[in-house]
Amino acid sequence: MYKNIKMGVENKFVMRRAIVGAARGLWKSFPMIIGTVLLTSLISTLISKEFYTAVFSKNIFLDSVVGGLVGSISAGNPITSYIFGGEMLGQGVGLIAVTAFLVAWVTVGIIQLPAESAILGKKFALLRNFTAFVLAIVVAIVTVLILGVIM
Repeated sequence: MYKNIKMGVENKFVMRRAIVGAARGLWKSFPMIIGTVLLTSLISTLISKEFYTAVFSKNIFLDSVVGGLVGSISAGNPITSYIFGGEMLGQGVGLIAVTAFLVAWVTVGIIQLPAESAILGKKFALLRNFTAFVLAIVVAIVTVLILGVIM
């Protein structure tokens, strides 16, 4: 299907200019990305797992909000979230708190906000983080309702 499409000189120039522009943008944002990764690693190391179990109170609404807030401040990646969530459930933290925490932990990035604002714009970054925070609470509540588990 695509064998008959020939790339003209003008298209090659446009593509080359796009690739160079993308490479320059990535190079300019590289220091912010490195700083964000280092700050995320520092925060994850400083806050212990025992802190999270002491914060949650077994109140459905309060736990989902607190889980979302704590997850928003600390940042993580999806791969380690399964292990971390299992550990939190094992230490007696309720499912609604763990769900809100993990969804916010992966989707909301207060730590990454300065870099995200610089790259994507302040208004977009704030709106995206606020929306992700609200939806983390909604997802936690809906998850617990669907599964029929109170705590």
